[in-house]
Amino acid sequence: MKVGVIGCGAMGAGIAQVAAVAGHEVVVYDNQADALKKAEANLSATLRKLQEKGKLSDAAEVISRFHFSNSIHSFADCGLVIEAIIENLEIKKKIFSEVEKVVSDNCLLASNTSSLSITSIAAACQKTNRVIGLHFFNPAPLMALVEMVPAVQSDLHFIEEAKILMQKWGKIPVVTKDTPGFIVNRLARPFYGEAIRIFEEGIADMPTIDWAMTEIGGFRMGPFTLMDYIGHDVNYIVTETVFQSFFYDPRYKPSFSQKRLLEAGWLGRKSGRGFYNYTSGTEMPNPSKDQVLGTEIFERILAMLINEAVEALHLKIADEQDLDLAVTKGVNYPKGLLQWGKEWGWASVLSKLDYLYDQYHEDRYRASVRLRQLAKS
Repeated sequence: MKVGVIGCGAMGAGIAQVAAVAGHEVVVYDNQADALKKAEANLSATLRKLQEKGKLSDAAEVISRFHFSNSIHSFADCGLVIEAIIENLEIKKKIFSEVEKVVSDNCLLASNTSSLSITSIAAACQKTNRVIGLHFFNPAPLMALVEMVPAVQSDLHFIEEAKILMQKWGKIPVVTKDTPGFIVNRLARPFYGEAIRIFEEGIADMPTIDWAMTEIGGFRMGPFTLMDYIGHDVNYIVTETVFQSFFYDPRYKPSFSQKRLLEAGWLGRKSGRGFYNYTSGTEMPNPSKDQVLGTEIFERILAMLINEAVEALHLKIADEQDLDLAVTKGVNYPKGLLQWGKEWGWASVLSKLDYLYDQYHEDRYRASVRLRQLAKS
């Protein structure tokens, strides 16, 4: 089967690499000729480096499977086309409408969107039942998780076919309902949002919060380091999109602290400045390694994360196995959040949330009804 990829940015190129290494001919489309040339050069260099490291047997053979094109008519004989362009619903709908006119009736159309409605994207097509979400994580060649999202209109046999294909590509697919943020970008919001809230209230500074989550919590990166790594042009926009899409539920409320960084152009590592200053010669600030304070920070953020996972389970966003797989394989959490809840004890998680709710009287801290049921049982 020939695979098409729309967009040759970091995500598009990464997905194209995964498909080509798996043995497919891959058509990479972009309407910018310079972007195509850059992607071709970068992919060739990446694959040759993999061969040098012994991780790929024949880079030249894989490179020969790529076809770079600025014409969507190149997708005519593809069996699968994956869109990986800017997170703008109207632009995505337009490209899907155009591509559908080119491909065969049995070609599967997929979007790599991280937070937009697959149902809305599918509505732009005539044959809506063959549109699904295939959300890869960056960098696509290294990250195992793929969120598979059926639209309201999708025929589920397409999801089953795509699941088998993703497994052949060496990926770990999880199935999620078409709700804002899917699994990972929904469950992960408190990791960022509650950390910023703790900082804004003056409870602890950024290095201390990062230290608490890595040294006490076991996370690979602290929230501020991770937001700077992702980039505020990505992380903040996802937060804002999820907040709006959930009808302004206060659990997903963005912060002014992060919005101001975006407005200043302080996007994180990519711009040299974000929550931290990455310019040459600048020393990173040291945390206050107070174990009591660190434990308080860790447990507050963890309780919020577990509650989000329990609520997703309650609303049947995904099953228990997929919810835990999503956070361990998609954002490298040390444990699945539902597993963590069982180990900590549901009553302890509920007690922490109810304490926060009593302090703030904000819906942000409301416990899931499922958590209350689990605590009682």
